[in-house]
Amino acid sequence: MKTPSPTQDPRAFLRALYDTAVSRALPADITAAHLPKPPRGRTLVLGAGKAGGAMAEAVDALWPQDAPLSGLVVTRYEHVPPAYKARPGRIEVVEAAHPVPDAAGRDAAQRIIALTQGLTADDLVLCLISGGGSALLSLPAPGLTLEDKQSINKALLKSGAAIDEMNCVRKHLSAIKGGRLAALCAPARVVTLLISDVPGDAPEVIASGPTVPDPTTCADALAILARYGIEVPDAAREGLTSGAFETPKPGDACFDGHAVHMIATPQQSLEAAAAQARAAGLEAYILSDEIEGESREVGKVHAALARAIARRGQPFARPCVVLSGGETTVTVKARGGRGGRATEFLLGSAIALQGQPGVYVLAADTDGIDGIEDNAGAIVTPDTLARAGAAGLKADEYLDRNDAYNFFKPLDDLVVPGPTFTNVNDFRALLIL
Repeated sequence: MKTPSPTQDPRAFLRALYDTAVSRALPADITAAHLPKPPRGRTLVLGAGKAGGAMAEAVDALWPQDAPLSGLVVTRYEHVPPAYKARPGRIEVVEAAHPVPDAAGRDAAQRIIALTQGLTADDLVLCLISGGGSALLSLPAPGLTLEDKQSINKALLKSGAAIDEMNCVRKHLSAIKGGRLAALCAPARVVTLLISDVPGDAPEVIASGPTVPDPTTCADALAILARYGIEVPDAAREGLTSGAFETPKPGDACFDGHAVHMIATPQQSLEAAAAQARAAGLEAYILSDEIEGESREVGKVHAALARAIARRGQPFARPCVVLSGGETTVTVKARGGRGGRATEFLLGSAIALQGQPGVYVLAADTDGIDGIEDNAGAIVTPDTLARAGAAGLKADEYLDRNDAYNFFKPLDDLVVPGPTFTNVNDFRALLIL
């Protein structure tokens, strides 16, 4: 399909770049090259994440029909591809809550553990892991309840903690994450296929690393809880303090012979979008796929860069596209606001841009969902603040109450693709004409 003209339809052009970034990470197109050969025994597929349903669908379609295949994968509600939901295959896919875990996720984790019983050295466990698995694969450590995990998870989400910090705590309070699932699969061989949604693509951070060694410690988890002032039940603190909740470490024999394949990353999606922009006649620059920090502040920094390009031609000449990825955070300071990190980034960016002519910005989560809302993100245009003012919307007030969704919705600026069935995290594109 022809790329929309960046000058004639900037909105459509930015949306096309987002769609290309998402398409690069779709499991149907990237799984085949990473599948192992069928084993002498049976193949058990286990997994969790927002891309879990699409990954299961891809494996089911690619795996030989005459080779034994079964398993269970858990994904987010409404994240099972329609065709696979209507006509399920050999791998069962169930749905659970994200980002705060629920009983369905706990029950799925218990069933996954049960499926590991009786595995032999002739068997293969194919683990399909993608972002979101930390919440979806929620099985509390001994002495903790689901309610405990829910409370801690909510506190982490509101704290502004980075994803690696959150997942360090999550894995140490889990009975299945932080390499524990791999240990449960012994003596079978484990092959893990990963779709990265974290800065740096660290396997042990993606979905809290259920099948890979964990280099972090209980002491690290305690330090993070203290840093953000998060209270935990006595059983959690005792398990962390005593080391009873320690995870399997690099070099542990339970990982011998296992393989890990990164099948999609944020950088690959950014590169695909950059190539599309260049094909449309624009220079394209990738800042980084590892940008973290408070969403509104990252938005201000991106806006400052866009203004420098628009006004002075520095550090890049216009017209051009500037791309970035990573995972920003939102420190929630007010109750009742709606919006995720993409829309909060954009609201901070819009305020800092102050209607700069020729600058358009799209930010959206590649899973199609910004936080818990129905949008992936939104678009900022040179007249965003003017249109908001005419509608009686005061940008500063909406930002103060973490209510970016309700700022962009009446302006008809939300990006609403629905679930994309993959997840390589934040996608941001600045178009400077």
